[in-house]
Amino acid sequence: MRYAREGGHVVLTCDLDFGTILAVTHGDKPSVVQLRSDSLSHEDIGVQVVGALRQMEDELARGALVTVEPERTRLRVLTLPIEGS
Repeated sequence: MRYAREGGHVVLTCDLDFGTILAVTHGDKPSVVQLRSDSLSHEDIGVQVVGALRQMEDELARGALVTVEPERTRLRVLTLPIEGS
């Protein structure tokens, strides 16, 4: 997480622990895209993942948790940093 935050990267994962880490630490970066699907093949979920990345590019740059499932995609904007901290 630190590597991704410091490098300005987005974490793409199937592991739900990354979203939990953000929630517990009230983090605002790095953005995390969670894949929740029984099949992770390009044919089954790849087009949806690419579409979500393109559609939510601005939110991911600011800090977001995106969950991509076969039937839907959810977005949660992360905690905004407090000015002066």
